[in-house]
Amino acid sequence: MRLYRFLSEDDTSAFCHKVTAALNKGWDLHGPPTYAYDEKRGVMRCGQAVTKEVPGTYSPDTKLGEH
Repeated sequence: MRLYRFLSEDDTSAFCHKVTAALNKGWDLHGPPTYAYDEKRGVMRCGQAVTKEVPGTYSPDTKLGEH
């Protein structure tokens, strides 16, 4: 099955570390990163979609972060 996750974080090194951790667990980048201004908090936010092919059958109970 193919899994999909969307990672997001404030525009700090924490976002880069989150994406790097996913890549090192076998996730692949899917498309370009996104950036948006969070007006309420006054910060830029980053997002990156990642996908991963794993054995098994998908169900809504699948724990994406455990793969």
